Amino acid sequence: MNRCGLLTTSKEPVPLKGIEVELEVKDHVATVVSTLHYENKEDKAIEAVFVFPLPGDAAVCHFSAKVGQTEIVAEVKEKQEAREEYDDALSSGQQAFLLEESDQSPDIFSLSVGSLPPGESASVRLEYVTELALQADDALRFCLPAVLNPRYQPQGSEGGAVQLTSVPASQVPYSLSFSARVSSPRQVSRVESNCSLEPLQYLNVEQSQAAVKLAAGHKFDRDVELLIYYKDAHQPAAVVEAGQASAEPGTLMGDAVVMLSVYPEFPQAVMSSLASSGEFVFLLDRSGSMACALNKNQQRETRISSARDTLLLLLKSLPMGCYFNIYSFGSSFEHIFPKSVEYSEKTMEEALKKVKEMQADLGGTEILQPLKHIYSQPCIPNHPRQVFVFTDGEVGNTKEVMSLVKKNSNSHRCFSFGIGEGASTALINGLAKEGGGHAQFIAGADRMQAKVMQSLQFALQPVVEDISVKWDLPKGVSVSVLSPPLTAIFQGQRSLIYAQLTGQSPEAADGCVSVKYRLAGHPYHNQLHFPLQPTKETGLTIHRLCARTLIRCLEAQETERSREQDETVKTQVVDLSVQSGVSSSFTAFIAVHKASKEAIQGPLLRRNVPVPSNCNLGAVMAMGVPCRSFGAPRRCMAYDNSADDVDAEQPEDLVRGSMGMKKGTQQQAAKSRGGVFHSLKKKFQGRGKERDVQRMRNSADTLPSASPPPVDPFLQLVSLQKASGSWELNPALAAALGKTSEEVEKMRPASANKNVWATILALVWLHGFKWDAEVEWKLLVRKAVSWLLAQKEAPVTDCVVAGNTLLGCDVQKHILGL
Repeated sequence: MNRCGLLTTSKEPVPLKGIEVELEVKDHVATVVSTLHYENKEDKAIEAVFVFPLPGDAAVCHFSAKVGQTEIVAEVKEKQEAREEYDDALSSGQQAFLLEESDQSPDIFSLSVGSLPPGESASVRLEYVTELALQADDALRFCLPAVLNPRYQPQGSEGGAVQLTSVPASQVPYSLSFSARVSSPRQVSRVESNCSLEPLQYLNVEQSQAAVKLAAGHKFDRDVELLIYYKDAHQPAAVVEAGQASAEPGTLMGDAVVMLSVYPEFPQAVMSSLASSGEFVFLLDRSGSMACALNKNQQRETRISSARDTLLLLLKSLPMGCYFNIYSFGSSFEHIFPKSVEYSEKTMEEALKKVKEMQADLGGTEILQPLKHIYSQPCIPNHPRQVFVFTDGEVGNTKEVMSLVKKNSNSHRCFSFGIGEGASTALINGLAKEGGGHAQFIAGADRMQAKVMQSLQFALQPVVEDISVKWDLPKGVSVSVLSPPLTAIFQGQRSLIYAQLTGQSPEAADGCVSVKYRLAGHPYHNQLHFPLQPTKETGLTIHRLCARTLIRCLEAQETERSREQDETVKTQVVDLSVQSGVSSSFTAFIAVHKASKEAIQGPLLRRNVPVPSNCNLGAVMAMGVPCRSFGAPRRCMAYDNSADDVDAEQPEDLVRGSMGMKKGTQQQAAKSRGGVFHSLKKKFQGRGKERDVQRMRNSADTLPSASPPPVDPFLQLVSLQKASGSWELNPALAAALGKTSEEVEKMRPASANKNVWATILALVWLHGFKWDAEVEWKLLVRKAVSWLLAQKEAPVTDCVVAGNTLLGCDVQKHILGL
């Protein structure tokens, strides 16, 4: 074949030429419109299949295609029905477009563009709505996923994998244009990104509306992250949205709905005395992909090295008297202690020694088994369990993991951290949501330590109990809450509640909602009044997010249902999905261009559109990590990506059977094969995990070694702190401070104890040179101050003055908390 146009590294033509993305942010929610441009430059008709990520909590609400001047709007139908209609259209010579969600993870979609004739172009328009997550610095975070790393499919787990064609992130063969428009009742302070932006343009005098674009020349080689800062972001608010005029009153789409943003404020007296109890279990991913660089611009810092540094900070910041343990996992899992142990100098040092030796050398990503082991351990009385999960989120059994966490949600809180580009938003957000904790994503130039330490502060906050939400509405108006009950509230963090409002309210009427809870044994009450008059120009964004919330709640109950209930719930989900136009795991979008009925000459060639992968997957696979694919391609053989598992007889081109196949035969074959995400039989079930791990360990020695990164004086100083919070006066401390032992000893006040002097020096250095990293050292400094205050007759003032002189700082005693 005469190949032309864009090519992958395997010289396959790429029919996807470019992607245009328009983002519209309204306060805390976003509408995203992506237009994908396809062109067939080959001499035969093709089927283009694009497997790509979306935010895990997104609600896909529109799908259409434009061929020439004709626009075809897709319908939402039951998934198997949509697949059969797609097959029927292609067998009849019609063009068809199919969009479906993965059965295993709601953040992966497959788009099939079928029967694109030679020389023809098509544009596909995809629209979704999503909530924006609140960050530690009050920014609202939007992420446009670009990177889709292969998800590891654990052996024996349900569901198969989908064939994923990937290329290194720098070699993505299609372009991206991206623009954003932001509006809010509050002033838009600024917008930041991990990518180069054109200057922010304000669209009104109040600066409550703004527009921004990616700078020219951007390559779609990384996730695009926007951080949006509003003035006074921490204000509770309620948005009421009118129902759809054409929908029947009493239905979700026909009634008004409300989205409530709750920001409880805890009393300062409670916040100043964080808990000193608890069981802290850290679960660290040591799969082969954790050897990838955390930041593409700093290749020497890997995901695993950053995780080790973070564990150092965590261990130094734990309060005396708590309990802890550290698990790590890959194809198998390990734990440092047989069971959680009391935090002391001895146990801390033993754990740190093991942490320093941890490498990304455990093979695949089997997160389910270590979680089961953690939950099987008895809880320690009066020490609430807090589980911290660190992973790059590349697993294929997301729903199984979510189900397990949900079953054990009453015994723990789960804090999750997605590391690197391509981390599964469905997994990371799901762990925190089902476990009543908080999720963080670490990518680009982010420091993992800052985000993790913020979550540790959340974990140390008292557990909020007896949460209730009560509504006070005018006569004739009733409310149906669609969100699951609130199970966790943290200081300064937003909770969103969706509800359906039925009935008619008088003009200018107000509603009231009250959030009550118990904190540290005391009752608290937050109240918000809001107008019931619908907000103008919101479209149906809130309705679609309501529908998405309700659909996810129904889907999440799958493992709790009997077989007889399955069909009933499935019918509910399908009906709600069709009514609202929002995707689900049981439905798909199908569009058929019925005007195109020209017979296809010869077989229809399949072209898998590659997605960017942030890892050096070749190196990871060489290390023995079984990089599974994502599910079988539609109507064709699937095979494992591992080098020794490829079927040598597999043809280079995956070819659809000729259009001469009888329609009934093709339908029957399609049913037996299922969709893009249909489960595969385990072809290589007998291959042992031990072989994979051993291959990885053997070949790891042959990988080129990088020069070690320079020693961070901050982490060097932290590593020297004792579990009690104090520092010892020794040459290592002097070196971390950039001084000699003689200089440090010479300036020590005569009456000062060596450890008191050393501890105050460390505090002065942190406040003087690392003030911008306060969130990272805040808790360990609190321990140090408590230790100092317990030292009777310590010459604190003299030590602070001498410390400032020695280090060249001007840190006042009261700033240190002394």
